[in-house]
Amino acid sequence: MAAGERKNQPLSPPTTIVQPTTPTKRVLITTLLAGVIGGGAGLVSKHRKAYPNIPTIYATNFAIVAGCYCGAREFVRITRRSAHDDVLNSTIGGLFSGALLGRLQGGPYGALRYSVIFAAMGTASNYAGHKAKEMLENYRNKDSIKLPEWFPVQILDEEALAKKKAREQKIFAERSFGRLNKEET
Repeated sequence: MAAGERKNQPLSPPTTIVQPTTPTKRVLITTLLAGVIGGGAGLVSKHRKAYPNIPTIYATNFAIVAGCYCGAREFVRITRRSAHDDVLNSTIGGLFSGALLGRLQGGPYGALRYSVIFAAMGTASNYAGHKAKEMLENYRNKDSIKLPEWFPVQILDEEALAKKKAREQKIFAERSFGRLNKEET
């Protein structure tokens, strides 16, 4: 092959979004991420002035909750021998982790409330995360974005862009001519 020649080679397919492979990494990364988010939430909290260590408290609480939930979800996934994107794992893991943390925080009634809340929120976030992952992968596989007709911002093709430039030049010329007339009088 000469220096200026190129073969027409097909482009490699886009890579999929890679997630951690081991349960330990999935729990650890999620727990650390939740701790960082909790610390950020503590930094913008209105109670920060009264309690200077509130970011640390928020980070710790977020990390504990995320670690407990993700650990329970991974335990259920391994026990059921299912895929890590199974929504039922999130529901059962949410029930168990919510019951445990609720029992520590609010007694028997707290265990029931927390387990229902954790199961609902965990399942919803897991489902939304998987749908968002699918949408991102579909977006990455498209060549261009097609916006709906009603959307106020449109991507112009060559012809529409040329018409727009001509219209802008006409308007600019009219405004410039109007300024010249005002200055002469």
